[in-house]
Amino acid sequence: MENLFVNAVILTLLEVRDTLKCSHDTSLFDSFERGEGGDISSGFDLQAEAIFFKHLSPFGSLFSEESGWMTPKSIFNIILDPIDGSDNFASFFPYYGVSVAREYLGKTVEGVVCNLSNGDVFVRTQSDYYRTTLTTPNVFYPISITQNPKIGLFEKAHEHPRLGEKLMENHLKYRSPGAVALSLAYAPLVKYVLFLGTMRPFDIQAGLYLSQHLYGVSTEKYILLSSSLEVFDRIRIIVEKEYF
Repeated sequence: MENLFVNAVILTLLEVRDTLKCSHDTSLFDSFERGEGGDISSGFDLQAEAIFFKHLSPFGSLFSEESGWMTPKSIFNIILDPIDGSDNFASFFPYYGVSVAREYLGKTVEGVVCNLSNGDVFVRTQSDYYRTTLTTPNVFYPISITQNPKIGLFEKAHEHPRLGEKLMENHLKYRSPGAVALSLAYAPLVKYVLFLGTMRPFDIQAGLYLSQHLYGVSTEKYILLSSSLEVFDRIRIIVEKEYF
């Protein structure tokens, strides 16, 4: 499981976590210009981005949600969301983290998604797939599919109230925690993950790579993942009937 890039990401995550947790700099919560991804960048987004650039630039060119291409595109590219769930972090809601995907010649070869609020780290490489934690990064846990999960995750549910009603009518309970990359990483543990919205690589590339073994569809309009073919088919029919 030794992987130099993943090791560098873990060390960077620890620095980002400690910087955000221990800093008394109130400018971290200031708003700045609109970033590459279309959202207003906060001080903590830019601070996390700078830390990642410092540590990961030897591994490839960085394309970040905040600054876009930080170095010219190359054969190795790193797609970065420095803080996934920025509004959650700004509101002290514990569901926010980091999404990092590394690609070689356009193909994703490593993906790491971390929930900074509890330390969960999901990792997939070309040879391994596991969960670890920032507290014990040298301990690796297999990721098992949850049997009979009770809820799904429906990101951007507030923008699609009618679809939410349809899901509930079909006894497909959900939560909408507000961090797409994290939800995609947690997909094996829940009933399903559904996302309708703008498909930005910063949000989805690492998470889709992590959960590629699930039943799934990813289009320009929506993403749906589930470990259950029956659930996957039911939701896909509902979504396509309602919207497409």
